[in-house]
Formats: sequence, structure tokens, C-alpha cells
Amino acid sequence: MSDPTSTHRSLHDRHADVLPDWLSLYYDRPLELTHGEGRHVWDADGNRYLDFFGGILTTMTAHALPEVTKAVSEQAGRIIHTSTLYLSRPMVELAERIAALSGIPDARVFFTTSGTEANDAALLLATSYRRSNQILAMRNSYHGRSFTTVGITGNRSWSPTSLSPLQTLYLHGGIRHSGPFAHLSDAEFVDACVADLRDMLNQTSRGVAALIAEPVQGVGGFTAPPDGLYAAFREVLREHGILWISDEVQTGWGRTGDHFWGWQAHGGSGAPDMLTFAKGIGNGMAIGGVVARAEVMNCLDANSISTFGGSPVTMAAANANLAYLLEHDLQGNARRVGGLLIERLRAATAGLDSVRDVRGRGLMIGIELTDAATAGLVLEAARERGLLIGKGGLDGNVLRIAPPLSLTVAEAEEGAALLEAALHQAPPQPSRPSRTPQPAREV
Repeated sequence: MSDPTSTHRSLHDRHADVLPDWLSLYYDRPLELTHGEGRHVWDADGNRYLDFFGGILTTMTAHALPEVTKAVSEQAGRIIHTSTLYLSRPMVELAERIAALSGIPDARVFFTTSGTEANDAALLLATSYRRSNQILAMRNSYHGRSFTTVGITGNRSWSPTSLSPLQTLYLHGGIRHSGPFAHLSDAEFVDACVADLRDMLNQTSRGVAALIAEPVQGVGGFTAPPDGLYAAFREVLREHGILWISDEVQTGWGRTGDHFWGWQAHGGSGAPDMLTFAKGIGNGMAIGGVVARAEVMNCLDANSISTFGGSPVTMAAANANLAYLLEHDLQGNARRVGGLLIERLRAATAGLDSVRDVRGRGLMIGIELTDAATAGLVLEAARERGLLIGKGGLDGNVLRIAPPLSLTVAEAEEGAALLEAALHQAPPQPSRPSRTPQPAREV
């Protein structure tokens, strides 16, 4: 009798037998990735791929970065777990660094194990501080898979229930190229969105707790408003005492190139009251967190701990990863190589009927296609050529490109050429009748 673990197909069968059917897998023949190095990964069959998605924007610096693996190994050899009931030097050191980098005055940092948990904690702080369960969120947004974060997610494909402990009010502005204000100039677009915000606040029954917004909508297809929108929103929020939470789970740590945090593109009236982070800072280790003004962070009047948030091993990994990112100016590399990559992709897609838009900042680039079926075909064709990319957007028709921030010029050129070939292989698909969206299947 053959070993049931010996074939790729049997692993897929075993996955289906014991894991939820809504836990999606990419590709018709799902990949088992076994190891990585730099910007490349290998599957169980020995095939090598250029990684342009980084485990959903999470492998931020590089696969198997020696500085991170060494830090993890050394810390694991000392002690793996303590909890927040005890002092932790790695946790304090990382909190000091992040507080200083955040731009938030008198900042406090609380560590979690994911972006979902970070946003959940930020919502707890905001609703407790403001004594209100009303939250402003953006249309087409995504903030996580917990009960509360699903309740503030404005993308129908990622919101499996309408039940929520929060009353969420959705605003215009997250998508520049569609919706009722798409035809306006950038300045007029901002003015119209601010007027929409004022009108929304005039109609609420009680004080709103906070606005939570992604500076660039990640799962939503790397869409963004004109620079300055959230600064303009901030002025209105201040008039009402409403907090601003910047969801930096995907945009933080220099990925957008021009700025270390996504909110900084909006300048104006200063830092948000809170920002949330996760993904890239751990380079694959499970870490997230909230940075908030001390007044907001300390508003809870009950005891709390985190069993796994601030784990010594994840803190050691994040400290080493952040040090590498800063010392090697990976933000600058994202700006330079990302700028080259997006121009290369725009040239490669010019004249293709299947491509509606190429957009992005730094190493956070989206290619919007005509339909989801075409996006699926391109995803498969890119994999066949040795390139891994992601997919998102309201209708699942946006290719998401977010490689590690250490991407080289040669690798950017190689990836662009592979993606160009994949796009030419997959023509637009015939339009199909609309149907009820299926449960979320990506992040």
C-alpha cells in the first residue's frame, strides 16, 4: 500500500477532508510550498517560482532572511513563551521602535497575533473611549475575518453575515475610478466625499466612535483615493471628537515607497489617533498590533492580557526584520524598483483589451482586468511560467502584485516579462449573467 502522504494529490484530498470548504486554495492544482530563499519559493515537486505576492504581503524583506532566522533560532533556544504577565525585553524594545516610528504622540503599543486581531482591539478601544458602537468605514474595505471586523468590511465578497455588534456607516472615497464621484477632478472628488461625510454625521443618532480606513485598500484591489482625502476627513472628525484609525496592515513599513505609513500620503492634520499593523513586520511570524495615543490606549477599565501577543520569538523576529528593513533602506528600494515595475507593466499591458487599469504605489501594484474569469486564467498562466501573484477586487478581477521589498531590478524585469506573457495568453472571457457572490475565498 502506498504512503498516503507521498503524492501532491493526496495532500489536497486530505486538506479537503479536514479543513473548511471556505478555506480557499489558489490554482486548479494547489501548490504545496516547501521552502524559499530571497524572492523565490519552491514547491513539493521541485519547481521554482518568483514570488510576487509574499504570502499575502507578509514576507516583507525576503524568504529565509538570515538575520530573522538567526534571531528566531537564538530566542527559541532561550525561551519560547512567557505571556504578557511577565516583563519581556524583546517586546519592550520593539514597542519603543514602533512608537517612535508611528508619528503618534505619547504612543502606546499593544501586540496581537494578526491584523484581524489588531483591528478588533482598535475597535474595542475606540468604542470604549467614545462610549459608542457607531463606526465609519469605507466602501469596498476589508479589515479582517472576526465577528467585529467582518461587521466593518465594506466588500460584499468578504462579509458572510450582516450580524454585528457595531452599527457601521459606509462612506464614499476608497475607490477613485468608480462610483458616483468618479467623473470629478481630484479636488472635486475630495470635496464631494467630505460633503458625504458631513451629511452622514448630520444624520447619525449619537456620537460616532471612529473612522477606520485603509490608506490603500488591499483585498479591495489596491484602490486608493486622491492624496489628501483622509486629511480632509480628519478635520471634520476633529470637529466631532471622532477618532481616526489607519489600517496599515498592508500599507505599512514602507511598502508604498514614498512613505513609511500609508496615512502619510495624506499629510495635512497629522497622525491618526490609532494605527494598526501586522503582516510584513514579522516576515511570516504571526504578529499584529495597535499603536494609540496613551489617553486612548489606557481607556479600558478592566484587566486584560495577551497569551500569545508579544511572544518572545515573534518579537525577536520582528526586531531583526525591522532593523534589516531600515538599515537597507527597503522603503527606498520599494520606491525605485516599484516605480520601474509599474511603468514596465503599463507598457506591457498597453492595448490589451483584457486590462482596464494598472495602478499602485511602490511595491503594491494592481492590474484591473475586465472580469474575474480572465483574472483566474492569468493567475494560472503566470504560475505555469514560474510567477506567483495574488488576486482581489470587489469582483475578483484585480491581479495583486506585492513582492518582498528587497526585489531587484533584474527580478522586476523578469516578473514583468512573465506577467506580460501570461496576460497575452488569457484573452477576456465572454460576459456571463451575474450571480450571487460566493463566500470569501482568499485571505
